[in-house]
Amino acid sequence: MDAPALKNLINRYATPLTTGFFLVSMISGVALFFHWAPALFHGMHEWLSMVLLVPFVLHLWKNWGPLMGYFKRKTMFVPLLLSLLVAMPFAIPNSGGKPGGNPAFAAVQLVTKAPLTDSAALFKNTPDELVTRLRQRGLAVTSSSDSLNQVAQSAKMQPAQLIAELLNERQ
Repeated sequence: MDAPALKNLINRYATPLTTGFFLVSMISGVALFFHWAPALFHGMHEWLSMVLLVPFVLHLWKNWGPLMGYFKRKTMFVPLLLSLLVAMPFAIPNSGGKPGGNPAFAAVQLVTKAPLTDSAALFKNTPDELVTRLRQRGLAVTSSSDSLNQVAQSAKMQPAQLIAELLNERQ
């Protein structure tokens, strides 16, 4: 393929292909985030996000001049720094030495492992009130030093489910 034909191909298809594959990546990413048919969307998201790199590079090539203008006007640096800062909590190792993951999940882990004396305030209860609420639900609680993890495990339920139920009761 000669240079003018390649340039014409890039000019015609770089942005539409980037848009199309971005939409696929966006939809599959949202589905994965909300755990909708993860077996269906996982492979699609991984592979088509890799395929997205090709039209993305073509799009960059096509728009190289305007892209460099962002750097010359110094308007690219703040968005790049912000993007890096937002990504950092997912990459910093947690206390177990593993990558951090979603900070919200890390917060839930802390709440579920804490004794009821520490987590009761999150449910707008005193520790004794929270123990009473849990026992009224038929859950086994030996003392306010138990954790939501322990209570949920004895009931054969997920700690996050228990938290959701406790929060919904208060509304």
